Amino acid sequence: MPSPHFADRPAPQPPAHDAVDALIDRTRRLRGDVDAVRRDAVVIDEDDPQLRWQRALCELAVHHLDNLDEHLGQLKAGLPTHRAGHGAPESAGTPEDPRSGSLLNRVGSAEWNLLTDEVSWSDELYGIFGRPHGSPPLSLDDMPSVLLADDQPLLTAMVTGCLVDGRPMDGEFRIVRPDGRTRTLHMTGEPVLDAQGCTASMWAVLRDVSELRRSEQAVSSSRASVRREEHIERAEHRMAVELQETVLPPWRGSLRLPQQGPGALDIAAHYLPSTSSGLIGGDWYDAMELPDGRTLLTVGDLTGHGIPATSAMAMMLGALRGMAVAGIEPGALMGHLNQLLESSMQPALGSALCCRFDPDGSILSWAQAGHPAPLLFREGSGRPLPPPDGVLLGASSKVAFEQDEVRLFPGDVLVLHTDGLTRRSDRGAGPEALLALAPRFARARTAQECVRSVVEEFGGTERMDDACVLVARVGA
Repeated sequence: MPSPHFADRPAPQPPAHDAVDALIDRTRRLRGDVDAVRRDAVVIDEDDPQLRWQRALCELAVHHLDNLDEHLGQLKAGLPTHRAGHGAPESAGTPEDPRSGSLLNRVGSAEWNLLTDEVSWSDELYGIFGRPHGSPPLSLDDMPSVLLADDQPLLTAMVTGCLVDGRPMDGEFRIVRPDGRTRTLHMTGEPVLDAQGCTASMWAVLRDVSELRRSEQAVSSSRASVRREEHIERAEHRMAVELQETVLPPWRGSLRLPQQGPGALDIAAHYLPSTSSGLIGGDWYDAMELPDGRTLLTVGDLTGHGIPATSAMAMMLGALRGMAVAGIEPGALMGHLNQLLESSMQPALGSALCCRFDPDGSILSWAQAGHPAPLLFREGSGRPLPPPDGVLLGASSKVAFEQDEVRLFPGDVLVLHTDGLTRRSDRGAGPEALLALAPRFARARTAQECVRSVVEEFGGTERMDDACVLVARVGA
């Protein structure tokens, strides 16, 4: 069969084989590189939409390069061999699956002669349609019978536009092969004109794009999943922030407790979000005046992030406030919090520090549950207070939490913090970095200035977790 073209155009010259070989070689090397990336992007966590999207993109890129390889291979091979509908030789065996075998078996061509009613198919087209090579090729009237009902009008419109109006064809439709499998074909074609400019036949190239479309659908689906997850994460983050802002103390700047009398504490605090994660953790800080005139100081941290962590933090902080108002000592209070967390519907672990300051004797009573000890700064130097016994909240049942006391003096600075403050990527866990701020604390006139020094030191560096810091400065 001669190469189909418009009668008034010269036949195109085939490209040089060396140039095509070079393109094929470059395509296959690029395909190997992309396939290596695909293997590195194998999804380990099937529930992670981001990983599924990355894998789908890699697979789509491989399919595109496979198709490019096929087209270049057919360009190198030249015109396909066609079999006419009458007297076509028989070919033993069944056609190959379009998803396997030769690179060329997913691209075929056909010509329908309007003058002789002869239909010519390339060998590859029989494989695409799943028809034996000895069977007659489908006429234009028979073609819709193998299409899905929804796609039949599209093929009719394409053929009509080509034969009647002389428009090129370009569209996709789905066929059902004799083996029951559905395949997606992309067809491009144009009318072939005779010397008088009349349509003599119609020529088309059909390509099986089933795997390509499946890959594109996987990319689209995984992209939508990523967007849904991002939307959910933004909504959860917003709700967690709102819940945290509702629960944490509303005061900003400095706070004086008790509000009346000598020996009051000048208190300031700050919350530092994680720089490596957009999720809100379960850290808290609090200070409040108790009915007997003493002052409650507390910081704590629950495992987890997002709404579960902030809701659990709200429960714990509410219980802690209630028990402190009821006059329960810090050590016993830690034991009750441990029981509460252990019996919670959402089990978690947490650390906490509870201090009660009596301005009459300037005595600080405190207990801890697996938490960094308070740091006491006095006369230009600092040290951690020796911690009484205590384990992580929720780690063990029926454990006793010890309580200790220390006397404070005017000008003393007490720093309470969660461990996320000093656990940074450039420095191991420990209070050394905070203790190094002792000279600056000695020069500070207010607790707010001390907090500002902490934020200047720790606020601009990468932290692995959220953190809270509370500073209490003893007045005269």
